[in-house]
Amino acid sequence: MFRSLRPSAFLAALLLAAGGCADAPVQAMSDTRQAIQAAEAAGAQTVAPELLTAARDGLKRAGDLIKVHDYRAAKREAQSAHQSAAQALAASNAANGAPPLPR
Repeated sequence: MFRSLRPSAFLAALLLAAGGCADAPVQAMSDTRQAIQAAEAAGAQTVAPELLTAARDGLKRAGDLIKVHDYRAAKREAQSAHQSAAQALAASNAANGAPPLPR
């Protein structure tokens, strides 16, 4: 099958196939877990429970997407969950009188 392809066409097909592959968003998942832990430690469960719940739910959805190998969607979901966790942390810090975190 591949003998009928010219070398340049074969290389282009190979690059396209490899470009469609993505790795599991390990770093995004780890960053999100840490952000959730920081928000929990700052008291987000009391101050911003809806944001903390959104972060936890998003992390779970990201994990579910990884199980079905939808890594791009999992990364987007993990990043969204991270944002929710960061907002929960900021709300907790503000309620506790802590200065805002730098961006």
